[in-house]
Amino acid sequence: MSTSLTVPTTETEPAEGAPPDSPLTTKEGWRRYVEHETVPPQHRTAAERAALTGRERAREDEWRREYHADLPMVNTPTIRKVIATARLLIQLNRHQVSARRGMILSGASGTGKTTALTQLGRAHELATRKRHPRDGVRLPVIYVTVPPAATPKMLAMEFARFYGLPFPKRGSTLPDIVDAVCATAAHTHVDLVLVDELHNLNLATRSGAEASDQLKYFAERLPATFAYAGIDIETQGLFAGTRGRQIAGRFVVIPAAPFSHATAADQETWRALIGTLESLLRLHEHAPGTLSAMSGYLFQRTGGMIGSLSQLIRGAAVLAIEDGSERITRELLELVPLDFAAEQTQQMITPANVKGRRRSVA
Repeated sequence: MSTSLTVPTTETEPAEGAPPDSPLTTKEGWRRYVEHETVPPQHRTAAERAALTGRERAREDEWRREYHADLPMVNTPTIRKVIATARLLIQLNRHQVSARRGMILSGASGTGKTTALTQLGRAHELATRKRHPRDGVRLPVIYVTVPPAATPKMLAMEFARFYGLPFPKRGSTLPDIVDAVCATAAHTHVDLVLVDELHNLNLATRSGAEASDQLKYFAERLPATFAYAGIDIETQGLFAGTRGRQIAGRFVVIPAAPFSHATAADQETWRALIGTLESLLRLHEHAPGTLSAMSGYLFQRTGGMIGSLSQLIRGAAVLAIEDGSERITRELLELVPLDFAAEQTQQMITPANVKGRRRSVA
């Protein structure tokens, strides 16, 4: 009996040698992200739970809280489209020496752009490892973010920082940094470059325009497919002027939008997404289908934003463990705070009589 009730003390270990604070924009942090697997706690019967000691129960509850705070990723339509498009572009670019095609993921905040971009990189790296299982040098993916008010040198340093290339703050020239990055990328066989926060490139300024040119130069030097993500890129001037026309002629734009609830098909897609998230829960008293039955309410709370929906369900699951109810109810969902954008959207789409009921619950 004691063997079957073993409670793990830790989840999946991080990548060897990766400091716990390594960001995703370093090769150590990226490797840890790629290799991380969320381990779901097992479902226990009432008898099995009763057989646990108080210490074992506390450890398992902590494990379940950690699990629900980091629920496995749901494969949304946007993620599927991004991965399928990028896979095709990588194949088409494989033998191109210039004018490679790329992809831009554009949409409002909270629509899952960064999630889709990083899931693309993870899927590509895992597939590459399967094809080259004994190649310990290969790093097929680079992930960087564009810093605010980026200059060409700042952008180049982000690439160098990913690889851990040592450059002093003073005395390093831009050509030195770029050459070192390109040499390292060639040595590690990079074929996919992910650039997030693209909206930080301000093309209305000289430094922003020059940083955009630097990014284009990297795209010419590196034998890789470039995939960008940013907030409402179409309105940022990225496609304006001579530079913009060249970008528009080489990049596929994939919109990242909130889920819709307008048609029966839209509502079914939304319900299916909720059902998938619900199937991942590990709560002792939660009845399957409870959240799916509240799909309309969940849309009102989140405005169809995948980030807000994930926060709402994960937060309610943690609260259900902490208060001992072990099930998600509408009353519990009301206690989970959401981002300002979701709350504002709810104010616009929620009928007045529903708002009154919400206030009475609070």
